[in-house]
Amino acid sequence: MNIGIDASRAARPIRTGTEHYSLHVIRALVDLGADHTFTLYFNQPPEPGLFPVRPNVRVRVIPFPRLWTHVRLAAEIAMRPPDVLFVPAHVLPLVPGRAVATVHDLGYRYFPQAHPWAARMYLEWGTRHNARASRLVIADSRATRDDLVRFYRVPADKIRVAYPGLRPDMRPVRDKAVLDATLRRYGIEPPYVLYVGTLQPRKNLRRLIEAFARVPPPCRLVLAGSKGWMYDEILRRAGELGIGDRVLFPGYVPDADLPALLSGAALFAFPSLYEGFGLPVLEAMACGAPVVCSDTSSLPEVAGDAAILVPPTDTDALAAALNRVLTDADLRADLSRRGMERARLFTWRRCAEEILKALEDAAA
Repeated sequence: MNIGIDASRAARPIRTGTEHYSLHVIRALVDLGADHTFTLYFNQPPEPGLFPVRPNVRVRVIPFPRLWTHVRLAAEIAMRPPDVLFVPAHVLPLVPGRAVATVHDLGYRYFPQAHPWAARMYLEWGTRHNARASRLVIADSRATRDDLVRFYRVPADKIRVAYPGLRPDMRPVRDKAVLDATLRRYGIEPPYVLYVGTLQPRKNLRRLIEAFARVPPPCRLVLAGSKGWMYDEILRRAGELGIGDRVLFPGYVPDADLPALLSGAALFAFPSLYEGFGLPVLEAMACGAPVVCSDTSSLPEVAGDAAILVPPTDTDALAAALNRVLTDADLRADLSRRGMERARLFTWRRCAEEILKALEDAAA
């Protein structure tokens, strides 16, 4: 087959969850699908070495100022149609032909107030369009699959669940010099509780700050990630509680620094209100960080019995979980061990195997 893939998100210089997904799942598909040809579509030239240079990998850079997906990519698909089109991290063109798209989550359905109106309308339209126009739909989790059935009446047999995997460098960093250098770079002193992700209301960071206010010094809270919608309210809450000097905002953390930052954490906290998968939890477990996370949406699928699960709206339970893990060395060691064991179950190759089978079925 000739498999066309929208690789535009993978080429972004700053990658959050969906961009990482796009990058790593495309790499895994290329490694796995030696019998197929892959045409990767970009709206800007990718950085050298982003994807392997192979005879069966074609790169099509087709820049366009606006509406790239629905105008330029759509025209490319119409003029030179692949056997099947895969969109891993965005919306399908209006007329996609044979296509498969990944739907990562439907969080805007549960927490519409956590999204600006225009963004929410686009998410609503884009998800509905992907669900209807795709021959098959890829879901990151059973939770997302069930949401597609519930909200959009997508037939369950049209949805394939393919759990995302881990980058190969996501493993514990034991070198003290590397750990110390990374922490100095961000002005962090241990012990610290770490969160990684976009700083936005859906991530429930106000409650995390309120729960952390009950953790005694010298522990610090590190909220690492790009500033999202309503970031100022999150920052202001730390000041209102009198712990502004103990809450650090280092900003976006590049991929190269993330394993060390996770490895050095006393625990990783992820009290998100809703997640389609929750890749930060998996990355934290892979690096040996004890995890406290929400018991909602897909997070129990990821964490299993390797984390402390709490209701995300129960600030008392979250505060108790933080203090319990921070004060119990045996519990931290047990969570660390179980987390690393569970993280090994999630690989990009396994994810790519499920997606490649869906692409072959959709093209048939």
